[in-house]
Amino acid sequence: MKLTTTTMITVDGVMQGLGGPDEDRRGGFERGGWQAPVWDNEAGTFLNQVYQRADAFLFGRRTYEIFAGSWGTWADPGDNPIWTALNTRPKYVASTTLTDPRWADTTVLSGDLAVAVGELRARPGGELQVHGSGALIRWLLDNQLVDEITLLVSPVIVGQGTRLFPDAGPDAALDLVQSRSTPKGTTIQVYRPTGRPRYATATA
Repeated sequence: MKLTTTTMITVDGVMQGLGGPDEDRRGGFERGGWQAPVWDNEAGTFLNQVYQRADAFLFGRRTYEIFAGSWGTWADPGDNPIWTALNTRPKYVASTTLTDPRWADTTVLSGDLAVAVGELRARPGGELQVHGSGALIRWLLDNQLVDEITLLVSPVIVGQGTRLFPDAGPDAALDLVQSRSTPKGTTIQVYRPTGRPRYATATA
């Protein structure tokens, strides 16, 4: 399976608390809920299509608990591709502390994560998708385990909060696979990592 990451971020790279003011207040974060005012039908259609491609999901502990407490408890609305994908396809959680997951079809990966993810990627199929899960994405990128990165960038600067990419970390060159914008200004960018960047001196 191809390992893909899908992350909703602000222009300044913040991914924390997009779903609402009380979703994630870690670190005194008070500006949650920045996504909904700029979300539109075109962005929603794109995201639905992403979830429909998933053969399985890989989560970090915190994102898993947020999803399990929402998507995992809501009744089937009958026409929601995201609900259907999340509740009918296998879910894997990278965690050394989660022992009793209550969301059906969940497997906890508590051993050697690099080996476990490598085995999942080696399986036949379409996509092993990572949504949210910032710490996990950073670890996967550090270990060259990501095949494709999708960023949905909301046209807002929130000025605080956890960012997808750290101030200091590994570098990576990216090929742009797709780029588009939606009516309310969300830009959708799809990249494939291609190793380390080349560095050179700019010339006139």
